[in-house]
Amino acid sequence: MKRRDFCAITSVAALGSLFGSQAHADKTSEERPLNSSQLQTGNGEWSYHVVSNWGQLPEGKVFGGTHGGIATDKAGLLYVSTQSATGVLVYDRDGKLLKTIANEYPEVHSLKYADENNEEYFYVTVQKGTPKENWLFVKMKTDGTVVQKITAPPEAGFHTPNEWRLTAAVPGPDGSIYIANGYGDSRIFKFDKAGNYQAAYSGKGSADGMCNCSHGLAVDLRYGQPLLLVCDRENRRLSHYDFDGKFVSNVTLHLRRPCQVSFWGDYAVVSELEGRVTILDKDNVPVAFLGDNPHHDQWANYKLLPGDIALANFSAAHGCHIDQDANIYVSDWNQSGRVTKLERVKA
Repeated sequence: MKRRDFCAITSVAALGSLFGSQAHADKTSEERPLNSSQLQTGNGEWSYHVVSNWGQLPEGKVFGGTHGGIATDKAGLLYVSTQSATGVLVYDRDGKLLKTIANEYPEVHSLKYADENNEEYFYVTVQKGTPKENWLFVKMKTDGTVVQKITAPPEAGFHTPNEWRLTAAVPGPDGSIYIANGYGDSRIFKFDKAGNYQAAYSGKGSADGMCNCSHGLAVDLRYGQPLLLVCDRENRRLSHYDFDGKFVSNVTLHLRRPCQVSFWGDYAVVSELEGRVTILDKDNVPVAFLGDNPHHDQWANYKLLPGDIALANFSAAHGCHIDQDANIYVSDWNQSGRVTKLERVKA
C-alpha cells in the first residue's frame, strides 16, 4: 500500500472514531458518563481511552494555563509545568498530586528529562521566574534544586540577560546544551556542559535550515546518527539538524503548528497547537491522529475554558509525553489549563 493511501485510510479511521466520541462529549456535564474510558480516540494499534479527569488539583487550586511541558522520571512520576504559582506539579501514574516543585518559576515552558551518570535532571526553559530572573535556562534536580542557569548570551548579540525568548532546551549526546529562541529570532544556541556559549544556528525564515518559531527540541535516536529534531511551528514542519548545527532535512510537512515531541521506540508523538496529536512512524509518516478537533474555531484558542472543549478533543495541544506503556499525556493551552491522559487500549 502506498504511504499516501495509507495516510488517507488512517485519517478516515481516526475521524470516524473521534466523531463517535464527540457524540458523548457534546452532552452536558450531567449527562456525561462518569467512566470517561467510554470515550475513545485514535485508530488501530494506536487506539486510546480518554481519562479526562486525570491530574485534578485540590479544591481552590488552578493550573493557570498549561502552557508548558510534561516529563517523567526513573520512578515513573509525571511532572507537568503550568502558568501559575503551582510551579511544576508532580503526580503518580494514577494522577494523584504528590507535591509541587520549582514554585519560584511559575511559567516553565518546557521540561526535558536527562539521566546523567545515574543522576536525574530536568532541562528547563523559564519564561516568568523570580522578580529578578525571567527568560532563562535552568537545569534542576527532580526535587527542584537548581544546579545551573544560563541567561541570554551577549556573544550572540543580546544586551540584557532576559532579552531572548527561549522556548526549549535539550542536552546533546556529548553533554552540550542546545537552547531554542523560538519566541524571538528562532535561532538555536549551543553551549558547552558548563554553560559557556559556543555557537548559534538557524534563524528566522522559511527556507530550508531556517525556522519560524523553533518551538520544541528533541534528541532523535531513531537512526544511526543522533539528530536534533526541531518543531518549526509556524512553518508547520519538523526538521533535522546535526549537533554541529548543520541542516539535514525537513522530515514532516503540513502539520498543525507542532509544539513538542516525545518518542516511544521508533515512533514520535507530536502535539499540535491546532487541536490534534499526531503519531509518526520511523519514516515520519502519520499513522494515527488523536483528539482531532473538528471545531476549527477552537484551534489555538486560549480564551476557551476546559468545559468548552469536548473530552475526546484537544483545542491547543502544547505539551506531550508518552510513557513506557505507550500511554500519552497532553496539556492543552487555554486560560485555566487542562491535562488529559490517553490510556492505550490493550490488544
